[in-house]
Amino acid sequence: MKICLYGVPGTVVGKHPLKDPRLDTAHKLVAADKKTYAAVDVTGDDGLAECDAIVATDSSALELVLQDLEFVETRLGRDATDAEKLVLERMKTDLEAGRCLSACAYTAADWEAVNASGLITRKPVVIATAEEVNQPDPLLVRAVAATGWISFLTVGGKENRAWLIRQGATAWEAGGAIHTDIHKGFIRAEIIGWADFVTAGGETQAKRAGKLRLETKQYVMQDYDLVNFRFNKTG
Repeated sequence: MKICLYGVPGTVVGKHPLKDPRLDTAHKLVAADKKTYAAVDVTGDDGLAECDAIVATDSSALELVLQDLEFVETRLGRDATDAEKLVLERMKTDLEAGRCLSACAYTAADWEAVNASGLITRKPVVIATAEEVNQPDPLLVRAVAATGWISFLTVGGKENRAWLIRQGATAWEAGGAIHTDIHKGFIRAEIIGWADFVTAGGETQAKRAGKLRLETKQYVMQDYDLVNFRFNKTG
């Protein structure tokens, strides 16, 4: 996923590890040769169009709100349909109050009515505090959590690793995030919930406590599930 740090001083663009402390905890509980954080692509101000989420300061977020307000007022000045005008007027009110549109209650039909591709703050906007600007690692973790992405873990052996998927993704889709062979040959997913894993004190202990579940490809992944995929390697 891509995160645009808009108007955030000291932004370093490129791939950044998502240093979620939960992976650190998992690495203490399960022996592995190394740990690998999930990664996100960080862009600067020029990455607004392609990003999944925006991180901004109070002042730079206001710039985005004002850009959207100008867009909405321009559209209202044209021959908008009644349905479009109704939504645009609501957006104008929210933007004049300094609210990002993603934080307001708009339906899919509302976005479609106004052809929302030109609206910047339709994307999730996370406001960085002054302290967070100097601590980018927890800021990125918070930004990802606010955008509708979650992580799952594969543990043991060579690597304890976190993988990013969109919230609502199935076990089948999560397998594909690792390798197409898992996606094609999916049989079952062995799942241990994060809370069960931590409470038990590790993967083996959770299994002994009966916390491992066999799930089908339709299972909706939960944040920080531990997963072992059973799949047919021949696809």
